[in-house]
Amino acid sequence: MRRHELSDEQWQAIEPLLPPSGAAGRPRVDDRRVINGMLFKAKAGVAWRDLPERYGPWKTVYNRFGRWSRNGTLTMLVSRAQVIAEAIDELDREVSVDSSIVRAHQHAAGARRRSSTLAGQTEPDDHAIGRSRGGTTTRIHLACDGHGRPLPIVLTGGNINDCTMFEQVMAGICIPRHPQRRPGRPWRRPVRVIADKGYSSRAIRTYLRRRGIPERRDQQAGRLRRGSHGGRPPAFDRHIYRRRNVVERCFGRLKQYRAIATRYDKTALSYQGMIDLATLLMWL
Repeated sequence: MRRHELSDEQWQAIEPLLPPSGAAGRPRVDDRRVINGMLFKAKAGVAWRDLPERYGPWKTVYNRFGRWSRNGTLTMLVSRAQVIAEAIDELDREVSVDSSIVRAHQHAAGARRRSSTLAGQTEPDDHAIGRSRGGTTTRIHLACDGHGRPLPIVLTGGNINDCTMFEQVMAGICIPRHPQRRPGRPWRRPVRVIADKGYSSRAIRTYLRRRGIPERRDQQAGRLRRGSHGGRPPAFDRHIYRRRNVVERCFGRLKQYRAIATRYDKTALSYQGMIDLATLLMWL
């Protein structure tokens, strides 16, 4: 095993989850070698053409990554790993929510600005690239469990505000039960949601029907101006709020992958595939 490659234990966990080839003709190139090539690309951030020869033809790795990104195979692998973790009680149901901005490299530009849908995967019109004073950027919205492992991930342009995507992120929390170990409804409701002041709004508090997000200063001033009509201040537990650093560490682990810390992919589905690769290893 070389750097940035799957260990034997990780491969034993991934191999049963992979879909069968299902096609007649020439045998498919070894999946482990191809996935190792994808991981090298994600970790080192090199161009596809610069993949080392030990991973085989770069075009094979590139084509399979593109196919698995578009048809949802990589997302499905993450979902299956989450199902296993939930079945063996390795899932912490305390959820932290936040977002982070990554710079879009000039190589990420040039894709046609049109939306498309394939196997339930939707490519946005703007390819989740926005323009601001800092240049072209992409914002990663995610929720993670108490162990700092990503749950749902939503990609938007960097000029999209955090709180506008909160409900979409929360709606993506859905981990099916293991059919043999724990049959039943999928897990959707966290025991607690921890977020920073950027998510402190009346709409979000109504959506959660819970307290625990600190109040912004402008909201404090507005409530004080209304006097008795301003209502009571929201409850706030400092000790619980300290655990919000879990989501910050989650972003730190994701950005150890150079192809995630800087976006080189032209389409949002390809960039989502890179994040799915890193997420899969974090769950394993």
